Amino acid sequence: MKLIFLLTASVSVAAVVLICFFMFANGIPAMQKIGFGNFLLGNKWKPELDLYGIFPMIIGSFVVTAGAIILGVPLGVMTAIFMARFCPEKIYPAFKHGVKLLAGIPSVVYGFFGLTAIVPLIRNTFGGSGTSILAASIVLAIMILPTVISVSETSIRAVPELYFEGSLALGACKERSVFFAELPAAKSGIIAGIILGVGRAVGETMAVIMVAGNQAVMPRSLVKGIRTLTANIVLEMGYAAGLHREALIATSVVLFFFILIINFTFMITKKKA
Repeated sequence: MKLIFLLTASVSVAAVVLICFFMFANGIPAMQKIGFGNFLLGNKWKPELDLYGIFPMIIGSFVVTAGAIILGVPLGVMTAIFMARFCPEKIYPAFKHGVKLLAGIPSVVYGFFGLTAIVPLIRNTFGGSGTSILAASIVLAIMILPTVISVSETSIRAVPELYFEGSLALGACKERSVFFAELPAAKSGIIAGIILGVGRAVGETMAVIMVAGNQAVMPRSLVKGIRTLTANIVLEMGYAAGLHREALIATSVVLFFFILIINFTFMITKKKA
């Protein structure tokens, strides 16, 4: 049985190693051909002219993710506080199952929701096509809610009751006890949930493709289109060849580095917790 467990664990590790080897073996040479500066800081992505600058996509990924954080994190944390400390027991199961259901909805369904509800609302309000940074940020904010809510609620419930009771004993009201005694104690867990939500937002593809507009240009306005790193790979990999295909693999290497940074940040946060 020890051998079986070792083999199964080795398969998982080997899969990660092979993926890394494939990406770096194909992506780094492409960066060298294009030029690291031209590839990472170039403003133009035109494969027909052998121009492979992914800087607009990097900025687009950051902007969309930042928008999702600004919209989704406060809502998720406040929902977690409500569910952990203020939600009546009779309606708690409905909220809990609703959060779980959000986590199980496929990303393409979120994309259809954004395309049929959010995009027309933005188009009618601000004009333009409606497919924009704002639409992508709203959809991603909804998608990261289950992660932020679940992890934050668990962290708040893990705080010893003595914190809450001690705050009440000192004369604080219930709300003040929660926000100034329990939340600081649960800060590490809440931050870990936010980091996991960021990882989900950065790596999301299908929903973003459907609502972001997919324009490989620098962000100009919240109601203008943008293209993310993941969307760039998916949209063009089907017909890419030669240096174009290698450039897309190099794009996945850059995305891989972003995910690594997020994971390392999460591990450091959990270690401190």
